[in-house]
Amino acid sequence: MKVAILGAGNIARSMAEAINGLDDSVEAYAVAARDLERAEAFAKKWGFQKAYGSYEEMAADPQVDLVYIATPHSHHYAHAKMCIEHGKAVLCEKAFTMNAAQAKDLIAFAEEKKVLLTEAIWTRYMPSRKMIDDVVASGVIGKITSLSANLGYVMADKERMKRPELAGGALLDLSVYPINFASMVFGDKIERIEASCTKIETGVDAQDSITIYFQDGKVAFLYTTMVAQTDRLGVINGDKGYIEVQNINNCEEIRVFNLDRKMTAIYQVPKQINGYEYEVLACREALEKGEIECPQMPHAETIRIMEILDEIRGKFQIQFPGEE
Repeated sequence: MKVAILGAGNIARSMAEAINGLDDSVEAYAVAARDLERAEAFAKKWGFQKAYGSYEEMAADPQVDLVYIATPHSHHYAHAKMCIEHGKAVLCEKAFTMNAAQAKDLIAFAEEKKVLLTEAIWTRYMPSRKMIDDVVASGVIGKITSLSANLGYVMADKERMKRPELAGGALLDLSVYPINFASMVFGDKIERIEASCTKIETGVDAQDSITIYFQDGKVAFLYTTMVAQTDRLGVINGDKGYIEVQNINNCEEIRVFNLDRKMTAIYQVPKQINGYEYEVLACREALEKGEIECPQMPHAETIRIMEILDEIRGKFQIQFPGEE
């Protein structure tokens, strides 16, 4: 499978590292940037065969099997659609699009063209997801009633984070992770959502506080920030104990505690290249089976998460340029 990367920023480098760590069945084939010199430097550093100074040129390359979209959220829709028009399978970085309307349109287009399209929300593809599910299902912490999760990095100075025209803010970049964490543990039967935020001078959200109430009485308490470092901890609470997930963004360890707050079990996740490889391997498997979505993150779930993000952003009273 020949993989191409559209965009040559930080996250593209992480994907390149993952591709290079896989076996020969996954090939670092092409990279495209808006500037040819930048693309050539990236290709040279990461061992890609081809470099393009035009996204369209790369999408038209008949050798490309899968395109990883690594541009800002504001550009995901246009770049993914262009690749699908050329018949290319697409792995699109989270948040999938700017809003749910774009997500629905893009997915409908991929389904019409019978082209693989999936969201690169890496926590959905990692082995740790099943490990957490198995510990929860074991009943070791009893009846589960709540969870908490946080994610925070000092990154408000980054252009893609602070600019509304790039769909910046903590919500699409950071809050998407604890929201997915809660969804993976508690499912999709949501009763209501409460949310508030603080904003920076550009008008985008800097710190988010989100509470999701589920129909069965479970509650998820979530917070994110792009102006501070946090411990990235996820805690699942039950009437017999609790589970700690060290780093909800890329699980490092799962710890189980009893009612005395004594650790009774600890689970190490499998060694990885950097975590991005699981998305690529899922795409390879889907392509081999002739599928147009990955079971780890089905189209319907991508749309549902985008609808949640839309609802929360509405509560924040934030609208991105170009939205109706």
